[in-house]
Amino acid sequence: MQLGALEAGGTKMVCAVGDENGTVYEQTAFPTRTPEQTVPEMISYFRDRDIDALGIGCFGPVELDEASPHYGTITSTPKTAWQNYPMAETFARALHCLVGFDTDVNAAVLGEVTFGRARGMECAVYLTVGTGIGAGIYVNGGLLHGMMHPEAGHVPVRRRSGDTYRGGCPWHDCCLEGMASGPAIEERWGCPAARLADRPEVWELEADYIAQALTGYILTLSPQVIVLGGGVMQQRQLFPLIRDNVARMLGGYLQAEALRHMEDYIVPSALEGRQGILGCLELARRKAAGPEKGENGTKI
Repeated sequence: MQLGALEAGGTKMVCAVGDENGTVYEQTAFPTRTPEQTVPEMISYFRDRDIDALGIGCFGPVELDEASPHYGTITSTPKTAWQNYPMAETFARALHCLVGFDTDVNAAVLGEVTFGRARGMECAVYLTVGTGIGAGIYVNGGLLHGMMHPEAGHVPVRRRSGDTYRGGCPWHDCCLEGMASGPAIEERWGCPAARLADRPEVWELEADYIAQALTGYILTLSPQVIVLGGGVMQQRQLFPLIRDNVARMLGGYLQAEALRHMEDYIVPSALEGRQGILGCLELARRKAAGPEKGENGTKI
């Protein structure tokens, strides 16, 4: 089966062709400009590859309710050129193929569940910490949808004593993304995260905010594993700090065996940044498998 994958990000659009086993045959990327500039390039790329289905993991917010006339649309994104853009319908019409559609972070957690650190698990969380913060959530064997989709990067956090940074989120005074994203780190400390590796105070603060959010996810969702990715998490000294903070915040209340082995519970991805593309391939595979699988997607 020849499958297409589109990881639609705010900075670049990664396009790939692969198969149902997670083998990527080829991959390229296009800068994210306006839809009028970027979409025709991607359509041209896929049109020449004779794909059976396309999986799109897209920046959001997006509409995931298949009963909505706006299903597959990018909605209230701060990238104004993409607001109300019918992503799924545009590609389905142009390529005459099935399209599986979800958020970029839900695609990433699907990649982890299918091919990565959460393989075979029924409940997992993937959190990306980078330019923004977002979470993909897989529960009871499926991607979490509800009123819309998880926006777990915007959960409130408690401001740490002594932290005078006002927060970088335009919508919330003190949310995880506003306090712990890459831009928040740079604005607070005056230089990018990659240049702060030898500043322990930076990572102690960062670990506190991330751990607050993870503690909430654990108590609410009871995931079997939490995978952390994104540019900020390349600072591997964060992992032991986050694990220690989560254990402290849980306070011994939960006695699950997984929490006795934090080094295997809160983990980096082993997919070398490919979790999003692999998840998009799986979105395409599941859509191509047919409606009896109950997968999202559209065909025009």
